[in-house]
Order: sequence, then C-alpha cells, then structure tokens
Amino acid sequence: MLKLIAVTKAFGSTVAVQGTDLDIPPATTTVLIGPSGCGKSTLLRLMIGMIAPDRGTVSFEGESITTASVRTLRHRMGYVIQDGGLFPHLTARANVSLAARHLGWTTERTDTRTRDLADLTRFPIDGLDRYPVQLSGGQRQRVCLMRALMLEPHVLLLDEPLGALDPMIRADLQADLKQVFQTLKTTVVMVTHDIGEAGFFGHNIVLMREGRIIQTGTLETLVRQPADPFVARFINAQRSPLESIGCAT
Repeated sequence: MLKLIAVTKAFGSTVAVQGTDLDIPPATTTVLIGPSGCGKSTLLRLMIGMIAPDRGTVSFEGESITTASVRTLRHRMGYVIQDGGLFPHLTARANVSLAARHLGWTTERTDTRTRDLADLTRFPIDGLDRYPVQLSGGQRQRVCLMRALMLEPHVLLLDEPLGALDPMIRADLQADLKQVFQTLKTTVVMVTHDIGEAGFFGHNIVLMREGRIIQTGTLETLVRQPADPFVARFINAQRSPLESIGCAT
C-alpha cells in the first residue's frame, strides 16, 4: 500500500529521518511510536507527500509520490492532523464536505455520504450544522475523521488524533475509531506517543528513535523480545498502560 525505500529527510542541520525502509501492508493498522522528535510525524508527512524526501523514494499503491503525482494521489488518502485543523468559519457539514465540493460532487451525493459518515462515526446529525466552537473536543475529532473519510480513501493517516482529549473521551473515541477501522477494512497509519494506544490499535508497531526505526512488530514482540536496551527502557517507562491491557513485563 505504502512503501518507503532509503528515505532521508533533513531540516537544515537536523536530520529528521535517516535512511528508512518501511512497508505498510493493506487492510492493517500500523502505528508509529517513539519519543518526541524521533521523526514519526515527519515520516507520516512524507507518506502523504506534504514534504519530499531528500533521498530515497516513497510510493503509494505502486506509484511514486512526486510533485507531479501528489495532488491526484491525495484523493485516495485521508489525513487527520494533530490539532484537527477544522475551519472555524465553516459548519461541521461544510468542513466534512469540503473536498467533495471542490471535486464537483453533486449535492445529493455529498449529503448522502455525509449522513453515512455521521452514522459510522456516531456523530449526531443535528450537530452537522454547528460550528467547531459549538462542538465538544470528541465531536470535533469525529468531524475531522469524517472529513478524512469523505472521498473513500484507500489509506487513512492520523497524526496523534486523540492526544488533546481528556482520558474518558479519549477511551470512548478509541473504541469507536477501532470499530470504524474494522468496519471499513481500510489501511491505517497512526502516530501516537502512547504505547497502550499503540497496542490497542496496531497490527504492527514501528518504534523510532532519532530518525531511525529501532524495531517493528506486535506489542507482545516489543515487550517480550526488545531489539536493544532502548526498546526495553521505552516500554518500561510506560508500564502502567501496558499493565492495563495485560502486557506488563
């Protein structure tokens, strides 16, 4: 679905991603995790073509992501940024349907898709005509998800979509998100800093440090068979979330 080969990206003298190879298989959830500044969000932005690698290649469904192809390819990608990025002057309905209207969808098709997504994400229909400031944090994240899913993307990329929510709302939305992923059987790449959340969502976890992938695998593999001392330290630093899902070391 997504393939990165020898990808490197630097910002000035800071190397954010170093010689990275990664395959994202279809119909699975891959979680990128690691300490702040490790390169996980940069890797996500490379996948969607928001930034270009200095070296190496990024391809989506067998086609290289280049300046010439990226606009078309993005129509098959959904993206949720860290702070949501809703336009405050637009209603929830207008935020959700923005890309569809830009592409010339009919009103009937757009409205039908919007209602279907509201049902899928358990968003109240009467909330579609409210502005973001009139919605709760959890509702705003559901609007962001609906907007990302509007064009029926083949892959969904999420950059810490639940990080700003309080624990109870976050737990409810985690369960609903996982149900959405399972219902759609879509390919998902998610960034998080929370190992418990990574284990809850991820078929495959990619642990990064200083722009490099240190280990990939299931949560159980990372816990039971850490590739080096850093992996063990990172896991042990979040022991409480692991104990809550029965994966404590």
